[in-house]
Amino acid sequence: MNVIRPQAAPGRPLAATQGLVDVDIHPRPRSINDYEPWLSAEMRERLNTFGIRPRHGFVKGTPYFKSQPLACRRDAWPAEGTPASDLAFMQEQMLDFHGVDIGVLNPLQPTAQGDQNNPFSVAMAHAVNEWQLATWVERDARLRASVVVPYEDPEASAREIRKRAGDSRFCQVLLMSRTSHPLGNPKYWPIFEAAQDANLPIGIHAFGYSGWAMTNGGWPSFYIEEVSEHATSCQSLVNSLVIEGVLERFPRLRIILIECGFGWLPSVAWRLDKHWPMLKSELPAMKRLPSQQIRDQIWVSTQPIEEPPRPEHLLDCMSWIGWEKILYASDYPHWDFDDPRTAIPSFIPEDKRAAIYGGNARKLYGF
Repeated sequence: MNVIRPQAAPGRPLAATQGLVDVDIHPRPRSINDYEPWLSAEMRERLNTFGIRPRHGFVKGTPYFKSQPLACRRDAWPAEGTPASDLAFMQEQMLDFHGVDIGVLNPLQPTAQGDQNNPFSVAMAHAVNEWQLATWVERDARLRASVVVPYEDPEASAREIRKRAGDSRFCQVLLMSRTSHPLGNPKYWPIFEAAQDANLPIGIHAFGYSGWAMTNGGWPSFYIEEVSEHATSCQSLVNSLVIEGVLERFPRLRIILIECGFGWLPSVAWRLDKHWPMLKSELPAMKRLPSQQIRDQIWVSTQPIEEPPRPEHLLDCMSWIGWEKILYASDYPHWDFDDPRTAIPSFIPEDKRAAIYGGNARKLYGF
């Protein structure tokens, strides 16, 4: 919502009495070479020679990274580097200004999570995780890291998760919403098993490098189509997690949908509930109603929050999802950053606002 920081006095949002927890902060390196201390000589050479090669087939090397325009707030650029690449600047503009108690880091790019070369993707995931600790978490106790995994190599992803298990500096596993197969596919089950064993939620953030267009008919012409598609890609992955049996096979698994909206979630659940009685012979192992699986094991974040003309429609939607399943997210430093002082509509009851701003996340993550 805000592209320029408001000049009003800083402070906690109203009702954030349990401490403000932001589940979506995007750190970024000043240079792609910042990852080099945790890469082997072979992988450093690959990074600098060939760059990051997502499954879309687009080569994103060092020169591109340095010149890439970022979809960020105009006031989020530090004196040196790119938005969210300078800890002191982030502390002043976000953590201190808004009174953030805990911020969850979700590195999006350049991480090579979906790189065409699996060994390189594995090496980069390890490097990004070490970079999060050294550059951010160990320098500010308010920050927590996400376990970045090379999700198209599930066995390697499971090893990375188990390596980080028990380290309180990491609070979740990070996946993207667009994967090369539907996310419930058994291919990805080693990731879910490792996350459940490590007692780590899985945060699924919008975007990703599947190698496929996000629409049924090819690549869209406009950015607005892509950001609107975040919801549909998540509808597909929710369907897949339910139908493939992931949520029942891993009953302690917790899924967080980040930057995907949530107004669509009840209707997806209703549709699954409608079809299941007629087609349940195809799914003999499924025991729980699809909507119950979704309400038990899926959380959502507030950015972007749908705001229909009639407030009662939003209240109905949030009530169906479950007030305890909604988490505050700022999306800092992106252009659609949600200021915590204004992000949660004032017509939402104060006790529920407090839970969204911090209490729900504390229970989910165990902060």
